[in-house]
Amino acid sequence: MPLADPRPILAAARLRGYGVGAFNTTLLEHAEALVAGAEAAGAPLIMQISENAVRYHGSLRPLAAAARALAEAATVPVVLHLDHAEDVALVREAVGLGFTSVMYDGSKLDDRRNRAVTREVVAFCHAAGIAVEAELGEVGGKDGVHAPGVRTDPADAARFVADTGVDSLAVAVGTSHAMATRDAVIDLDLVAALAAAVPVPLVLHGSSGVDDATLARAVTAGMTKVNIATHLNKCFTNVVRARLESDPKVMDARKYVAPARDAMATEVTRLIRVLSGALV
Repeated sequence: MPLADPRPILAAARLRGYGVGAFNTTLLEHAEALVAGAEAAGAPLIMQISENAVRYHGSLRPLAAAARALAEAATVPVVLHLDHAEDVALVREAVGLGFTSVMYDGSKLDDRRNRAVTREVVAFCHAAGIAVEAELGEVGGKDGVHAPGVRTDPADAARFVADTGVDSLAVAVGTSHAMATRDAVIDLDLVAALAAAVPVPLVLHGSSGVDDATLARAVTAGMTKVNIATHLNKCFTNVVRARLESDPKVMDARKYVAPARDAMATEVTRLIRVLSGALV
């Protein structure tokens, strides 16, 4: 099926009180796992390619082409999303390649410049029918807003959305990027206050650091799009490591990558069910 627009998917989730999983892909096998996991759950998927992944590959086009082919062959709606793009030229390239959603990350700019550039990105993307996510401040793990103690102010968040016209907003409520342990403490009262003040779906970055029960409570409190990357990378890598340790003579990458892909798909299905409110 054609790539999906995230706006009706997130609007329905926000209205009905469930979360939508947004998972990152760096390798072809990651993308295969994400689609397989979403299909097993019978749920829509937001497949994300970050600017970091683009730098790793040296180009957006090859990975985007593979992800798009998998997405269009999926039996569930799949959004192709550019994640944490700081380069406006990369945003424009993604739009040209058929992405249906982008996140412009102006968090390293001062507030006034962030709002101005975000507004320009929104105007360009909306003219092409593409949804835009932005971040108010900087989500932690990247030397910024999701550092301990930093939080998004609900009134400021509402003004940011009004100033820029973004379709969804990533906010700081206690999580941090690249956490290898699931012990982040989310300010659920703040999530509820932000959900009441902000007219667009809220996005939780750094969700790998959040345990299942707290993820479910964060969604109930008002989070809609939930980004998870490190946790799935850990799941994938643990299987690769175990397979290599169990058979030091293995040389065929398929022998250890395939089970890692399968494990990642299984975890994607489980996480989607957690976000839907069905803790398993």
